[in-house]
Amino acid sequence: MNEAISSTPNPLSALERLRHWWQRLAAAVLPGAGESETNHATSRLLGEVKPLLEESRAQRGGEISARDRAERIAAIYRGASLVQRAAILDLITHEFAPDRDELEKAIVAIQAAANDAELSRAEARLRVALSAPRAKFFTQFNLLPEGVKFLVDLRADLLAALPQAPALEVLKVELDGLLESWFDPGFLELRRITWYSPALVLEKLIAYEAVHPIQSWNDLRNRLDTDRRCYAFFHPRLPTEPLIFVEIALTRGLPGSVQLLLDQGAPVKDPQTADTAVFYSISNTQKGLRGVNFGNLLLKRVIEDLRHDLPRLGVFATLSPLPGFRKWLARALAEKRALLPAEEAGTLADALARPDWPADTRLSEALREPMEKLAARYLLQEKSGPQPLDPVAHFHLNNGALVSRIYWLADISTHGMDQSYGMMVSYRYEPSDVEKNHERFQHDGHIAAARRVMRLLD
Repeated sequence: MNEAISSTPNPLSALERLRHWWQRLAAAVLPGAGESETNHATSRLLGEVKPLLEESRAQRGGEISARDRAERIAAIYRGASLVQRAAILDLITHEFAPDRDELEKAIVAIQAAANDAELSRAEARLRVALSAPRAKFFTQFNLLPEGVKFLVDLRADLLAALPQAPALEVLKVELDGLLESWFDPGFLELRRITWYSPALVLEKLIAYEAVHPIQSWNDLRNRLDTDRRCYAFFHPRLPTEPLIFVEIALTRGLPGSVQLLLDQGAPVKDPQTADTAVFYSISNTQKGLRGVNFGNLLLKRVIEDLRHDLPRLGVFATLSPLPGFRKWLARALAEKRALLPAEEAGTLADALARPDWPADTRLSEALREPMEKLAARYLLQEKSGPQPLDPVAHFHLNNGALVSRIYWLADISTHGMDQSYGMMVSYRYEPSDVEKNHERFQHDGHIAAARRVMRLLD
């Protein structure tokens, strides 16, 4: 949630632009003559919400009144369309804005400060002025049984609306600060999920699985068998909502195909004989918590738990997708980038255009070496700014893993072929190197990789 917020050189000029805030808001969300019924419905909805917001701003009544208002606001908001929700968020932003006069006086005091003592007092005054009632308004929803989930979902709406409504950025910042404190790692509970976990939690796993969709209850049972593990983080106020979860297979050696891991007919193995923990799926479940990095802590805690329960485990690695590889390669070939010798690149493009190429053993084997080299380049050299182009690579490298191995045709599902021509990669977590790898990646973008992967760049 620590996204950078752009700042303006002159705060006073920014305040001047707020002079016509309400006029712009009214023009944006209130209907005029001849406008559609949809706009009239939005106007009526805002008419319902505004008195509740005014009562909340005035803090009328006690805790029971505050909870009742929060319930009514939440109900109206949940029943609104996306456009209407954006209008409600605009209204909240305006209704709970800081006192403008106090804000201007505080800024003037900062600019006029002649010494450190005056600057310190002026800064304190500015902080008080900036303590808008928005945060206090949001905390009222914590009184509701589903209030935290409501605010998490509201943040998801905010993130979606920001590109078209940048003025909502200030509301996001206020909400981010609140959720950061509520979702501090110290409040999170790590739980192992088994076949005997509550049915509601198991249903959430099926709904939230984002990497390899769970096809049936039998599929889920296979993923929770004795040679598997599944862990998730939960928040005390969201006891049935996994925030992030990881699925693990306990194996001897690292399998070269995800289909082997997902095979429901495969025999169940004794976990006590396993030497490898394969993290084959990690899913964030709450769109409204995008930007909050639970993954690093989750993997560390899980590895500690596994090492304690199964001391024979020596390898902790993933079998991960390359979600952007096919799109990147298609663009690079179309742009005739010098990835391969010209003749070889043309042959590669022609071969990949054939829908049946995976079934042609000779052609598939001929494609293997150049495709592995291209995958290594994609993972180790292709960047979006200073970060790896591949989002999964960024996640694991930022958490301290190294690129261990590239697998050819390791996911031959339709989805796997569509996103990466079936290629997968293993990121390995060496407990003794995780912190060092993480720090080097953060410092200068260094990507730790095994020699067999580095040789593919030669």
